[in-house]
Amino acid sequence: MARLPRLLLLAALIASLYGCAGAPSVPLFGAYFPLWLLSALVGIAGALVAWRIFVTTGWAETVRWQLLVNTAIGLMIAEIVWLIGTGHFP
Repeated sequence: MARLPRLLLLAALIASLYGCAGAPSVPLFGAYFPLWLLSALVGIAGALVAWRIFVTTGWAETVRWQLLVNTAIGLMIAEIVWLIGTGHFP
């Protein structure tokens, strides 16, 4: 009887891998990069740029929770890049 929960868990894990059949990729410099990786890198760069803007303009003293704010900005930029790359952004 202990095998049934294990088999159900294994079946659930195998079924969840069905979405990994093919990821959108972007050709850069002659190689295909996954779109999620490009989105993550652009989002990190956007968060760093936002942080530098906050520091140079003096907003860093006004805005609380800088890590949370800059992470949210980077996440929004990464999501926009993802939506543009997959064709879901108008």
